[in-house]
Amino acid sequence: MERISVFDMFKVGVGPSSSHTVGPWRAALDVLAQYRDREVKSIQVKLFGSLAKTGIGHGTDVAVMLGLSGYDPTTIDTSQIAFLIGRLQAEKSLPFGTQAIAFDPTEDIQFLKKFLPTHPNALRFVIKLKDKNIAQETYYSIGGGFIKKEGELPMHEDRIFPFPIDSEKDLMQWVSRENCSIDAIVLQNELSLNSPETIRHQLLSIWKTMEDCIYKGCHTEGILPGGLSVQRRAYHLNKKLLKGLNYGNKSEWLDAVRSSEKSFSNMTRWISCFALAVNEENAGFGRVVTAPTNGAAGVIPAVLMYYLSFCQHQGDDDIIRFLLTAGEIGSLFKKGSTISAAMGGCQAEIGVSSSMAAAGLTACEGGNPHQVVMAAEIAMEHHLGLTCDPISGLVQIPCIERNTMGAMKAITASQLALSGEFTHSKIRLDGIIKTMWETAKDMHRKYKETSEGGLARHISEMLPEC
Repeated sequence: MERISVFDMFKVGVGPSSSHTVGPWRAALDVLAQYRDREVKSIQVKLFGSLAKTGIGHGTDVAVMLGLSGYDPTTIDTSQIAFLIGRLQAEKSLPFGTQAIAFDPTEDIQFLKKFLPTHPNALRFVIKLKDKNIAQETYYSIGGGFIKKEGELPMHEDRIFPFPIDSEKDLMQWVSRENCSIDAIVLQNELSLNSPETIRHQLLSIWKTMEDCIYKGCHTEGILPGGLSVQRRAYHLNKKLLKGLNYGNKSEWLDAVRSSEKSFSNMTRWISCFALAVNEENAGFGRVVTAPTNGAAGVIPAVLMYYLSFCQHQGDDDIIRFLLTAGEIGSLFKKGSTISAAMGGCQAEIGVSSSMAAAGLTACEGGNPHQVVMAAEIAMEHHLGLTCDPISGLVQIPCIERNTMGAMKAITASQLALSGEFTHSKIRLDGIIKTMWETAKDMHRKYKETSEGGLARHISEMLPEC
């Protein structure tokens, strides 16, 4: 089994998709690292399966061009993406390390709807060298920005954690033996990789990226790209909720949110606003945190922002507790099932993120470890079978709204778990993870991020040509 860090589960990247944008981007960067010092004549990129079927809407072609050009999704100025791609398309030249390679995106990026047997998200780089040799590098984007190169072992098998965890059973045995919380066990594993100061700094940095994304999404209006003419809603909802209140920066905005009415209806509107803000940024090629994916990037920030805005909390300590707990739950789904919509449908994205958020919230609300895993189980139980059917292959309809639903289910799952006894539960988290995987295998391929079924087919038929 992989030894997965919380920083593998939460990665800073660029929208709209972790598996269709960030993963291929990472693969392209890996190719650049391998061949930048060799004399390259040309590069062709072949996209297979789900990457081909929804690659345009998910920006897969944009991602591989930026990756081959040396730009990193964690640091690129997202406002420059359109300019950089426009220049590359006009010049038909790819900056590849210190070289400039002739590259015509219309010919050198091929969308092949054939599925390779290993994974639905596959891409292959064909590199022709000036010495007339030809190299091929095949990668699989396996969800959440994770990639696997053909022929290589799963990542991080060489890590040694003091508390190896492959299942809920493992997790609860360690918790029981050490008589501690879930986040305490996770922290001990993280300490085998980084210092306490580094872990704390990086976790708070992840939250800051999430918080910045919410703020930006709440203050950006307009139409999302892609041709569906989807109107951003977080901007107008934020304005309505604050009733014309003036503020000058993020800190003042946060104070305004916290001081707003704490009625049930008002808080649910804010939760929706937070989730919409993140996923509208994601759909607009903005910077988000994969949590555990880009398509589901709004659930965890929305739930954590709700907790920090409307519940009693311990500030940074609770942010760290939330993320450590949520990250471990996400890793269990990745090991025992999948976090790839192309493998498991949207249950693998919104379902897993809702489960992670429910666990994190329950831990912060004082729930014991049994209640934490119960919350995670309840949240996923009510996402089983959720299909991935993005209209026109864009991470917009129904993806953006689904984040609001995932956030609300996470909060409900947490409340149910906190009010119940673990001994009364008939379903365990290990059982729900296994069930999710069986459901994923039974699900028809057209409901797995191909835009060939569900809303993507029937609603698209009613829309004008994009």
